[in-house]
Parts: sequence; structure tokens; C-alpha cells
Amino acid sequence: MPSLSQLIQYFASGVTIGSVYAIVALGFTIIFNVTGIINFAQGEFVMLGGMFSWYLFAQARLPLPLAFVLAVVLTTLVGVAIELAAIRPARNAPALSLVILTVGISIVLRGLASFAWGKDAVPVPAFSGEAPVLVAGAAIAPQSFWVLGITLALMLVLQVLLARTMLGKALKACSMNRRAAGLIGVDPQAMSTLSFGLSAALGAVGGIIIAPVTLASYDAGVMLGLKGFTAAAVGGLGSQLGAVAGGLILGVLESFGAAVRSEYKDAIALALLFVVLFARRGRVTNEA
Repeated sequence: MPSLSQLIQYFASGVTIGSVYAIVALGFTIIFNVTGIINFAQGEFVMLGGMFSWYLFAQARLPLPLAFVLAVVLTTLVGVAIELAAIRPARNAPALSLVILTVGISIVLRGLASFAWGKDAVPVPAFSGEAPVLVAGAAIAPQSFWVLGITLALMLVLQVLLARTMLGKALKACSMNRRAAGLIGVDPQAMSTLSFGLSAALGAVGGIIIAPVTLASYDAGVMLGLKGFTAAAVGGLGSQLGAVAGGLILGVLESFGAAVRSEYKDAIALALLFVVLFARRGRVTNEA
């Protein structure tokens, strides 16, 4: 039977990685709500955030805060470029074709990253040192508090953006009905571009805050993208609050599963995804 300190340790680890899954899931949700596209390149935005921040800090020798801000800006520009150059020209293609297109974009980004930065995992410094904080005997890394705090702040900013600003209301209008939004003066194409830029920025932040914990690497986005999609599916692909809840649930389940046996860590996400998809398929069949 695990001790209290071990339980706290597992829970803290789960919340830390689950917060990043939540951020990735939010990116999936934003793009899906506005465009109806499931963007399987979302995990690569996380990878780019981590790799850009490492390069700008360790190679370009920029101050850490400036490196992080520029990493978000550069990743956002990549997201906007993807929408303009690849997604918009294929906008009227079948949904499956668009999904395959985003998978191809993911592979291309991963290949370019391995060519530019190599295949070795690289360290990104923690925001406030690495001396652990003791909580009831459990040693928690300070970066874990940063991850959770930044995730909560992003949620709050996103809620304010969508609920209190004209830009957010335009995004919500497109998510409800693109054609009707166009009739009242909202440009659906501009909102599509904005959704890709916003989701890329979110992914970049996720990559930056988790890189000090897991290291940054060219292929970090593969599993993070899959698990972020699982979190979004668990919480409901159109729900932002559900995406965050799904990410935290998945992270905690993974942490406790890995405590039992390390091989269970990735299998839990796949099993949970299959359960959710089968459950929803069964519900749709019953309704039909």
C-alpha cells in the first residue's frame, strides 16, 4: 500500500503532465469548434515551442523570458502559415482528406525539426530552480507549480477572450454556424486563421512549460498530440472545460498506472481513447 507521501507524489506528477495534455486538448478544441477540422499536427506545436525555446536560449543566448516569448511568437506564425498555405486551399475537401493532410503536416514538421536541431533530447532550464518543495513528505519540483499555474491562467485568459471580447464572440459565432456568421459580417476564413494561430500559441506554451520536466526533442509532439486528442475526446471535443478536465484525468490515471508498472503509462491513454470512442459510437447507434 503506497504511503501518503507517495500518493501525493503520484498525484502531483499526474496533474503536471495532465495540465499539458489539457493545453493540447484546448488547441484541438479551438480549431475543431471554428473549422470542424481535427488537427493532428497539434502535438508538433508543443514540440516547436520546446525546441524554439531551447534554441533561442541555449544557442542564440537570449535571456530566458525573451526566448520563451519569441518561441511562442514563432510557433504562432508556423500555425498561421499552415492554415494559409495548406488548410485554406483544401478547405472544401472531405473531412477525412483534411485529417490526412494534418497528419502529413505533422510528419513534415517533425522531419524539419530533426534536420534543424538533431534527434537528441535537449534540456530547458526550470523557471525557478530545481530544488524540490516538500509537501507532506513528497518532493515536488517547482516547475510543477509553474505548469499548473500557467495552465489555469491560460484557461482564464481564454474564457475572458471568448466571452468578453468581440474577437472571441466572432470565433464563437463561427463555431456555431460559419455561414450565418459570414452573413452578419464575420470573416470565417480570418477566424480559421486565428484559430490555428491561437492553438499554435497554446501548444507552444505547453511545450515550453513541460520541457524543463521532460526535456525537449523533435519527436516529443507525437505522444503529446495523441494524449491531447484523447483528453479532448474524453471531455467532449467541443468543450473547453471538458478538454481541461479530460487532460487532468488522463494525467492522473497515467501517473498512478505508471506507479504500478511503467509499461502502463502510454497504454492507459490508448485504452481510454478506445473506450470513449466505442462508448460514443454505441450511443450514436442507439440514438439512430
